[in-house]
Amino acid sequence: MSNRTFTIIKPEVVAKGFEGKVLDAFSERGFRVVALKKTQFSLEQASRFYAIHKDRPFFQGLLKYITSSPVVVAILEKENAVQDFRKLIGSTNPAEAEEGTIRKKFGSNIEQNAVHGSDSDENAQIEGSYFFSLFEQY
Repeated sequence: MSNRTFTIIKPEVVAKGFEGKVLDAFSERGFRVVALKKTQFSLEQASRFYAIHKDRPFFQGLLKYITSSPVVVAILEKENAVQDFRKLIGSTNPAEAEEGTIRKKFGSNIEQNAVHGSDSDENAQIEGSYFFSLFEQY
C-alpha cells in the first residue's frame, strides 16, 4: 500500500477560481502536497493520459473537456492515500456523491465532476510520474 495518490483539479473548478478551496479541503483532511503545478493538457497529452479509455464512447468528449482550459495536478501524501482520497472526493457522479465530498460540493455533473483521483496505488504512481519527475516531488 502506498502513501501517495495523484489528483487533477479539473477545468471547471480552475475556471471558477476554486482550486485553492479544493486544495484547502485536501489539507484539512490530512493530505500533504508533494508536488503541484498548473498546466494545460494538449490533445496529444490528454490522449496518452486517458488512453485506457480510448475505446469508450465518452473518450472524445473527455479529451475536448480536459483540454478546454488549465488544470491543477498534484501528488498528495497521507497514510492510506488512495483509499482515503477516494472517500474524500466522492462518487464519480456528483448527484450521487455524499454530502461534504469534493465532487458533491464542486462538481457539476458526471462529466464535469471537479477532480480526478487515482483508483489504485499503481495508477497513482503512473499518473504522478506522467506530470512530475522525482526531482519535482518533495
